[in-house]
Amino acid sequence: MKAPRILLWLVGLLAILFLLTPVLAVLPLSFSAGSFLFYPLPGLSLRWYADFWASDFWLPALWNSLRVGAGAALVAGSLGTLAAFGLWRAPFPGKTLVMAVLLAPMVVPAIIVAVALLLAFGPLGLTNSFTGLVLGHAALGAPFVVVTVLAALQQFDAVQLRAAASCGASPARAFWRVCLPQIMPGVAAGGVFAFATSLDEVAIALFIAGPAQRTLPRQMFSGLNDSISLTIMAAAMILVLISVVLLVAVTLLKRKQG
Repeated sequence: MKAPRILLWLVGLLAILFLLTPVLAVLPLSFSAGSFLFYPLPGLSLRWYADFWASDFWLPALWNSLRVGAGAALVAGSLGTLAAFGLWRAPFPGKTLVMAVLLAPMVVPAIIVAVALLLAFGPLGLTNSFTGLVLGHAALGAPFVVVTVLAALQQFDAVQLRAAASCGASPARAFWRVCLPQIMPGVAAGGVFAFATSLDEVAIALFIAGPAQRTLPRQMFSGLNDSISLTIMAAAMILVLISVVLLVAVTLLKRKQG
């Protein structure tokens, strides 16, 4: 029994190492005292982090990313929770098809979603706007909310809703007072995933966002096209740190749900 367990741990560690190797190879460059992407490092310095925090381009892009991510997480969390509850509560013909449509943004390439949103938002005047960017990112994040909330609902006893109804509670009140508090860890975890998806997304930002809505990934993409600066490595390090915080938050929420 020990040999298969050790082999499983070894395979898992190798997989983690494979995923982390590119990150571990690139991030030390954010502390380089030089001006080029090369090893060995000529020295250690925080100059690129100072350049990031003092820049008129990078810092606003970070704040835009955080604002858009928070808005997308709120919209995706609200709509995804309602969609998951409807799928769980009301059996109807074509339920599998509806589920497939809701989860489609998880498997459809982001560039296709971005083009579709551009065609849909253009006549509505939502391009080059903060609202359009939030809605576009929410569309990508909502499937994660649906999945996590459905998982949380599997542990919820529907008899409690009938008990609340027998006590005179309306369906909306029963959901708000009885169901939602118990599935809140799943809702919060889905919101964190939606935020993380928005934080890392660049295709929709390229098609929908205007100059005033420039996000951090879009700024990094533009920086790679214009002129490579090690400030991009500092920005990448900041994104990695935010991702680690989000991963810890999801882990804590799952532990609380369990």
